[in-house]
Amino acid sequence: MKTLLILLSYCIIYASSYPEFKQDELKQIEKSSGVIAKNRIVDYYETLNSLKPFPKKEQIQRINFYLNQMPSRPDIATYQQNDYWGTPKEFLVCGYGDCEDYAIIKYFTLLKLGFDKNRLFITTSREKYTGQLHMVLSYFESKNKPPLILDNLSYKILDLSKRVDLEPEIFINEEGSYKLDEHNNLTKIGEVPHKFIELLQRVKKES
Repeated sequence: MKTLLILLSYCIIYASSYPEFKQDELKQIEKSSGVIAKNRIVDYYETLNSLKPFPKKEQIQRINFYLNQMPSRPDIATYQQNDYWGTPKEFLVCGYGDCEDYAIIKYFTLLKLGFDKNRLFITTSREKYTGQLHMVLSYFESKNKPPLILDNLSYKILDLSKRVDLEPEIFINEEGSYKLDEHNNLTKIGEVPHKFIELLQRVKKES
């Protein structure tokens, strides 16, 4: 447990600067994955820099729109696994992702823009009409109010009370797993899920 806490603390330190590519990394990516991959990463940085003067509400709208333009593809086609949580660097290099990859890159992108990590939660959910599992990013803009939902299936950001199609299950951050009550308060129900720990370990290696 002590080792895990050290690991998580280490990852949190890097959260505000990650993802970050050095020039030699970009050259290697261009050589191995092509100029389109390199240009996609450069465009990502240019977009983030252009958003810095905007207020937080504008940033979150523009980031959701920007990242949702990346094409969706199932994990089995991209990583040859059924449920793989790609790091933001992996997502930017390959240019494809599924719902959890969008939620993850939005999480780290908003941290990079200076958003409070205590307001951001990767959220497992279920689509009410299809019964399918889905993952989104929740942003608690105000206390005791429904979180805003950043969803790769929607360019429009709505608060959870207006997402009648979505049933949230678990809210995840670097400190644990939470449930949301009827007053929009989060209650901790468990530790950090293994999949998120494993993701943070890979983020640490990439930092």
